[in-house]
Amino acid sequence: MNPLRTVGGRLALALLLVVAGALAIVYVGVVPSYQRSLVNSRLVDLGHTLQSIMDVSRTRGTTLDQAWVQDDAAPLAEPARVVVFHVLSSGVLLDVADSNSGNSHDMERTDPVALRALGHHGVVRGAITRGEEHYAEAAQALGPQGPVVLLSSSLHNDFQSVGVVQRRVIVAGAIATVFAILLGYALATLFARRIRRLESAAERIAGGRFDEPVLDDAPDELGQLARAFERMRLQLASLDRARRDFIANASHELRTPLFSLGGFLELLTSEELDQETRAEFMNETREQVSRLQKLATDLLDLSRLDAGRLAVARESFDLGAVGELLAIEFGPQAAAVDHELALDLRGAVAALGDEERTLQVGRLLVENALVHTPPGTTVTVVVEADNRGEARLSVVDDGPGIPAEAQPHVFDRFFRLDGTVAAGSGLGLAIAREVAELMDGRVELRSAPGATSFTLVLPADAFGHTLGAGMREGDGAERVPRRIAQV
Repeated sequence: MNPLRTVGGRLALALLLVVAGALAIVYVGVVPSYQRSLVNSRLVDLGHTLQSIMDVSRTRGTTLDQAWVQDDAAPLAEPARVVVFHVLSSGVLLDVADSNSGNSHDMERTDPVALRALGHHGVVRGAITRGEEHYAEAAQALGPQGPVVLLSSSLHNDFQSVGVVQRRVIVAGAIATVFAILLGYALATLFARRIRRLESAAERIAGGRFDEPVLDDAPDELGQLARAFERMRLQLASLDRARRDFIANASHELRTPLFSLGGFLELLTSEELDQETRAEFMNETREQVSRLQKLATDLLDLSRLDAGRLAVARESFDLGAVGELLAIEFGPQAAAVDHELALDLRGAVAALGDEERTLQVGRLLVENALVHTPPGTTVTVVVEADNRGEARLSVVDDGPGIPAEAQPHVFDRFFRLDGTVAAGSGLGLAIAREVAELMDGRVELRSAPGATSFTLVLPADAFGHTLGAGMREGDGAERVPRRIAQV
């Protein structure tokens, strides 16, 4: 594989580019700056020296000739070269005195610094190139027509120092670049190895293998991703176990009523059965069919929820009427299993949502309380509105409660408490919660020994448009919906 196609190679290349860019910035910023600093320092020194020489010459009133250059100026300017120019009528400079008289002065006759000094008052400084050599110069004219005194100092040593710094920066940069490549690739390889471990973990999870944990304790983003993978693994493992348990339970629940139905049908064909036994068998057959219908309904609702095809209305309705219907509908069932079913209506409550779906959620909550609490337990349906603009339908029981460790999971699909009645599919509360969320509501759980409540919370209709729509005419005290009257 091309190294640049791997994460490690790309990270190493990125680190190399960063280091190279940083070194280039250092080079551009340091070397030219250092060179300018040396040249400017030399020019300032020459300017001060020239000013001192001119002050001495004015004080003594000496003539600017060769003797003055050799005896007075050169010792003060050492190691700089001192040249005195006169200006001809043609504007050409003519050197009349030179501390280094053995050299040719042809190039100096057009010296730009000396020429600029003719038009300025005071010292003029500048750096020039003569041949292949670089010089720092300072000049001062005694008048518009001269003469001009020029100090010239070679920058050879200064440029050598700059060259040394330049070479050292380049060598250090090359070493740093090689080090960055090696270290960057090593670190990138370790980083890529962690990514490959996460990739392997993802493939294991995708393949349905949830037994091996995903471990990475680093505090960085990859560590956070690994911990997210581990949470996903645990959730998927839990869901997979629940799915297997559900398949086993559903198979058992389907097999049991089917076998029972087969047996009852076989017995019903017998001509020796008396009418009482035949009626008993028919009743048992209806119960088994009811169990099959409920399981099929739960599975159908679950598939619709997953597919997003479960439609809900958003309209105002009387939540108290739903509570009354629940009390009437489940009254006989509660009495049959030795439960007391009570209704507590705390004022008129209008809710916004789907009345049929609200009734469905209420049935799931009431049935859950009747099935999973011991005989003698009181189950109360409470309807109320709070001061936060919410309508609440609660199913409260005084049973033993739900263990604290199980409470976060009671709304999970396929979840069933250990030791509870095995006939349930573990889907009722999950369906109740998802239907409530479709109506912009929620289902809340509060449980302690002797007091457990499941509460459907819906937005309240502040205007209460439907309240009284189902009340009996002429009786404002009783709120019995027409639907209940028809049951």
